Amino acid sequence: MSSFGIKIEGFGFVGDEEIALITLCNRSGQKVQITNLGGIVHRWVCPDRYGQSADILLGCENLQGYLANHPYFGAIIGRYANRIAFGKFNISGEEYQLQTNLAPHHLHGGVAGLDKKIWNFKTSNCADKCTVQLSTLSPHLEEGYPGNLMIEVCYTFNDNNELIIEFFAQTDKPTIVNLTNHCYFNLSGNQSGDVLDHEVRIAAENFTEVDDTLIPTGRIQSVEGTILDVRNYKKISESILAHDAIFLNTNGFDHNYVVNDHLPDAPVAVVKHEASGRMLEVFTDQPGVQLYTGNWLGDVDGKEGKYKPYAGLCVETQHFPDSPNHDDFPTTMLIPGEKFYSRTTYKVSNF
Repeated sequence: MSSFGIKIEGFGFVGDEEIALITLCNRSGQKVQITNLGGIVHRWVCPDRYGQSADILLGCENLQGYLANHPYFGAIIGRYANRIAFGKFNISGEEYQLQTNLAPHHLHGGVAGLDKKIWNFKTSNCADKCTVQLSTLSPHLEEGYPGNLMIEVCYTFNDNNELIIEFFAQTDKPTIVNLTNHCYFNLSGNQSGDVLDHEVRIAAENFTEVDDTLIPTGRIQSVEGTILDVRNYKKISESILAHDAIFLNTNGFDHNYVVNDHLPDAPVAVVKHEASGRMLEVFTDQPGVQLYTGNWLGDVDGKEGKYKPYAGLCVETQHFPDSPNHDDFPTTMLIPGEKFYSRTTYKVSNF
């Protein structure tokens, strides 16, 4: 069992700047590793119901992998998580053009989003928790976004096996903000396996309908009678192997669930893996949850070789995709003098 506390070691260099790998150990025998490159959550090592520990997060083997092209493994995503149609939005009559890095649309903050930044950091621990506080500045018109945006992300890992992620932001010019984390979970701990045998439940009656390029149409649709209905536990394989037409363009789950009417103290999503006994609970104050089942992970370089399709799943807490272009969606506007705040908790335990 790891001893409680924080360990900081070198992870490699970007130019002359050393990147840190920060290990947070709790008294339950779990540990989380975070790097200040992109705020990436690199590992989460925890025991199964039989006491055997394994890493439940997908990721790259080393820093060089994270510096190369990878599918946002474990990273902080922003300034705007998910998609913005054609990279365009309007504030008070002024149109802004973002990078269209997933042509013809904008995805996850652009070519050089928050996942690429080297963040300043400081650490602290007390009583039953360890904390890493990351901070950075996204300057005016970086990737096309207006305003100098000061961002802080606080990771807290406690003895309840909760990774609490708090996002803070302030701007000097009206802008849009939608921040999330992009951890890929595989509760089996088998980096060469998949999540088809995982069961998922999401407390959502509705989802945001999308077009063929995954841009919202503006319609909020009921999950009732659709393959997206996971209000009761359902195996990932049961949905994906049904080859439903709703997965024609996604090859699996890549959909935003509307969860803004959930109870604040109840998890919006739960993922269970029967064979290992591990369970992930997700709590959030955000109005949406994007469930992504790693549909395009086949042949992506991972920690122990190439990943399979569906090697991991993401439960991304967020505002809705393309919200700046839909007046009926919850607003993502941030103006000077206001403080952006959001909080998400990932809890891993045995059942």
